[in-house]
Amino acid sequence: MSRSLLVTNMSISTVTSEALQLKLRELLPSQQGFGTDLSASDTIIPIIDLTAAAEGSTVPVNLQTALSFGSQTAFDTNNTTTALATTPGFYRVIGSYSLFQRNCEVRLDMTDGLATKEVFKQFMENNGGSTDTYISSIFDFTFFCATGVTLNAVSNSSNATICGSVRQIADANGVLVNPSGFTPQ
Repeated sequence: MSRSLLVTNMSISTVTSEALQLKLRELLPSQQGFGTDLSASDTIIPIIDLTAAAEGSTVPVNLQTALSFGSQTAFDTNNTTTALATTPGFYRVIGSYSLFQRNCEVRLDMTDGLATKEVFKQFMENNGGSTDTYISSIFDFTFFCATGVTLNAVSNSSNATICGSVRQIADANGVLVNPSGFTPQ
């Protein structure tokens, strides 16, 4: 098997952009006064960033989204609407719901003040039977609220309850919000 290496003629040219020169002087103030023009080459040189910032978070997701004493806000919604999140960002909502009578519902919805969108709903139908039934379940969701959007827990009856806990896990730009009291090493 034969291997060959392709060598090409490199060319170096001067970059005459005052905007780039200004940025270089701004970012590298110690280089001011050397007076060397920027230059560019047609050779691609890969740069690998080995810093911790390039690596990203070293905290596993299940730890970063953990419930904590100082981060959680509990809610218990029965025959009303409760605002769970009004600040832009990502939220983890865990909880349970219980329906004790026909024709009642619980839901999680999002509103921008003009329109409301149901994102989760449990409804107990009136199936024509003479006895009421009981249903209950748990949930664990992650929501994103954009600017101006509110996340609500809603119950339409005193026989319908949705309760749980909510915590912001990242801001609107995706910057993680660690559990209160936790500082990764």
